[in-house]
Amino acid sequence: MPIVIAPAMNDAMFEHPATQGHLQTLAARGYRIVEPGVGFLAERETGIGRLAEQDAILAAIDAALAESEARVASANSLQGERVLITAGPTREAIDPVRYLSNASTGTMGIEVAHEALARGAVVDLVLGPTLLAPPGGARVVRVTTASEMRDAVMAHAAGADFAVATAAVADWRPVRVYDHKVKKDEIEPTLALERTPDILAELGRCKNGTFLVGFAAETQDGETSARRKLEGKGLDAIALNDVSSGGFGTGDNELVVLLRGGGREALGRASKRELAARLWDTLLRARAAKS
Repeated sequence: MPIVIAPAMNDAMFEHPATQGHLQTLAARGYRIVEPGVGFLAERETGIGRLAEQDAILAAIDAALAESEARVASANSLQGERVLITAGPTREAIDPVRYLSNASTGTMGIEVAHEALARGAVVDLVLGPTLLAPPGGARVVRVTTASEMRDAVMAHAAGADFAVATAAVADWRPVRVYDHKVKKDEIEPTLALERTPDILAELGRCKNGTFLVGFAAETQDGETSARRKLEGKGLDAIALNDVSSGGFGTGDNELVVLLRGGGREALGRASKRELAARLWDTLLRARAAKS
């Protein structure tokens, strides 16, 4: 059942970090938030916090009901199919207490897995280090390093109908890993690095009928870089995530899907749960068009 929330309160209360954090959590769980209006408030002050106009609330309800109906129609769209998903960051150790990593939380990949399960798929989820709980029903393989993720992915890749690589894999790892915590004066402050395995490129070379989807988190020239990755690694589609102003660890996101052959579909900004549904709709259409 879709839920629409139209908050109304004093501007100081609405703008308080705790309130904003709760609203982001609700949005991430799929609730539709109607932004309050700006104007005269009960405390004889002016600011944001007025209950949204009736037309805006009704429009949000109509949209939520339409999305719910569409979700019901697609409920079995992955029935009997096997989906391989990677999610989260990897960590490349420097010593027992330090590592190279990134800000990914794995939220988007976990939501993609949630949605695939809801549509009837068998899901193998290769999950990097994250505090988030994986969806119940997924066959979860927990990994830490890029090499561990590569081995887990290749062990589960054969026969997958879809492979969706949302993981933010570290591109480099230290050449030397110390077996003890390194002291400040023990080494020079220059770290020698080497590349980690390119998991997506390896999947592209041996996909054998799997519809292969990558993710690209970019801060500049996003579509050019994502298109280059799409073509160079043999992908069927890639989801572009512009993280120049955030995106990791947030309740919502904005994605653009680029398709092999030049297609492009903007999924808009929404909660990551909703974006996962839109993404699967797009990927299923793209695979049908390719067949």
